[in-house]
Amino acid sequence: MVARIYRPSRNAMQSGKAKSREWLLVYEPEEPKRVEPLMGYTSSGDMRSQIKLSFETREQAVAYAERNAIAYRVEEPRITKPVKVAYADNFRYDRRQPWTH
Repeated sequence: MVARIYRPSRNAMQSGKAKSREWLLVYEPEEPKRVEPLMGYTSSGDMRSQIKLSFETREQAVAYAERNAIAYRVEEPRITKPVKVAYADNFRYDRRQPWTH
């Protein structure tokens, strides 16, 4: 079973970056989830899918995986460059899109 080591992106619903600085080790699913026919519950026999380990650095996560003989895949985080936008840009004469109301 392969584990995935990655740093999660920030929550799109909030402006903060809480819980996006740590690295996570999550197991890939070994079998697909099944839908229980009577009640419609989704279930799985894969117990490792419930495990989510967090580490401060990427190196700690890789060292843990190697120490416990876990096959792993590291996904590097995408770095986003913040765009600085001013409120006054809405009223510029050389706007890319025309002002509509």
